Amino acid sequence: MKISLYMLGGQLLLIIGISLFLLGLFFLNNEVYLFLDWEFFSLNSCTMTMSFIFDWMSLMFMGCVLLISSMVIFYSKSYMNSDVYNVRFFFLVCLFVLSMMLMIISPNLISILLGWDGLGLISYGLVIYFQNYKSYSAGMLTILTNRLGDVAILISIAWMLNLGSWHFIFYSKLSDSWSIYLFLLIILAGFTKSAQIPFSSWLPAAMAAPTPVSALVHSSTLVTAGVYLIIRFYNLFNFDSWFFLMIGMMTMFMAGLGASFEYDLKKIIALSTLSQLGLMMSILFLGFPMVSFFHLLTHAFFKALLFLCAGLMIHCMSDSQDIRHMGVMVSQLPVTCCCFCVSNLSLCGIPFLAGFYSKDMIMELMMTDYFNFFVFIIFFVSIGLTVSYTFRLVYYCLSFNMNCYSCQSYFEDSLMNKSMFLLTFLSVCSGSMLGWLIFSSPSLLVFPIELKLMPVFFSIIGGWLGYELSFTSFESLYTMRLYFISFFMGSMWFMPMFSTYFIYSQTLNSSKVLIESMDGGWGEYFISKSWYSFFSLAGQKFSFFGENNIKLLMLSFFLIALLLII
Repeated sequence: MKISLYMLGGQLLLIIGISLFLLGLFFLNNEVYLFLDWEFFSLNSCTMTMSFIFDWMSLMFMGCVLLISSMVIFYSKSYMNSDVYNVRFFFLVCLFVLSMMLMIISPNLISILLGWDGLGLISYGLVIYFQNYKSYSAGMLTILTNRLGDVAILISIAWMLNLGSWHFIFYSKLSDSWSIYLFLLIILAGFTKSAQIPFSSWLPAAMAAPTPVSALVHSSTLVTAGVYLIIRFYNLFNFDSWFFLMIGMMTMFMAGLGASFEYDLKKIIALSTLSQLGLMMSILFLGFPMVSFFHLLTHAFFKALLFLCAGLMIHCMSDSQDIRHMGVMVSQLPVTCCCFCVSNLSLCGIPFLAGFYSKDMIMELMMTDYFNFFVFIIFFVSIGLTVSYTFRLVYYCLSFNMNCYSCQSYFEDSLMNKSMFLLTFLSVCSGSMLGWLIFSSPSLLVFPIELKLMPVFFSIIGGWLGYELSFTSFESLYTMRLYFISFFMGSMWFMPMFSTYFIYSQTLNSSKVLIESMDGGWGEYFISKSWYSFFSLAGQKFSFFGENNIKLLMLSFFLIALLLII
């Protein structure tokens, strides 16, 4: 009997994920914290230990990651079925999940770096999985941007030599004036991994990876590692955070605008991930780390589902990712489109789906805080933009006009659908379930009716704007009338250009000038090459004289004789 590696690995991860999630609930209910120190090497008085922390947060997060990973692996069995190197792909995904596990349960900066660096390295291998020029460029941009975060963690490891241990948990209540530098380095690392401004350009570029990888990366692993790390270090936080709040808000706003003018299906979903990461960072720096963690978990489920549905759509469209090529897919792929709509509505925060519980709580807590009107309006506009690009996406893909090709082979694989069904169930129920479990008492916030209905009002406005942005007739298409503005918004405020050829074009020009003036200039000819030219010429003359020419010998004999006579 032939056993499928994908089925075996997926089932194993599913069982371990559910077990860890239930164990996390037990730890949460009984307030248990388990700290393990494993001594794996000892020589005389020198010992090397590996530390692990198991509390409700790490166990529940690991459970969610493994649950989503198992669904992605089941999905990949069908999706990567015709790929020649699908076994290599399976092991890369498993290594990716293991790196994330190591990062989650580490209270020590050294072992965090091992998991953190493992994520960066394996993500590079996955981004360049389809070996072409575009994938190589995207992979290089991804790994070089993430390198900055790795360097920040390396410097913070060196900085913690001042403290006596690399276990950050020992110093979580440290209110020393020096702790601000450690926390700033951790924020830099978290911002690069979670693609906040100005490091945002690598996130849409990483879409060059296969779609199952995108589902895993953008839901619960690579990009959420930065948010999780800052939540863990949050107790070191003892200074004013308005600047980081502003960066998170700008990221959220920029990604929402960019997605409203984008036509690549995977890039739209990637920008929506970036928008949600900005929301998580913003509420984190407003002072609510648990709410940020709550949104991180609910977002993981519906974003993984969104990518899996998009992957099947792209598969059926002969690998075309342009939403203008799609249309009326609801009649061809009914089950997939139902799951797609559920995940999109959950992303919008439609009442009583998973996203509603976390997003509504975030909006209400933001309204109770004392930040200014600018923060207030950016939050609400970003919520409206989320609904805008979501409705535009649904309009283009599911209803719009018959842009789909006539000779497509539409199919819905039963294994793909099963993995989507579980994530659909979690996209509906996980918000209320996790909200009841994580928070010991419900948050009762009383507002005037106009403030209470404000998120709903902005959602309706955003939905209308999404329809207007995808209006059918070409003459009235706003994106063509205001082309420069739509190009500016759709290219993430030119951030990918700043991260790529804006940097190296000037460097290459300056190196060209230096080569012309130094390596190819007169100084090179007269100074560097002059000794070489002199000795070369002298060698030629000496070799000429050393050829025993009879004329030269007779001439030299007569000259010497003449000198002697004189």
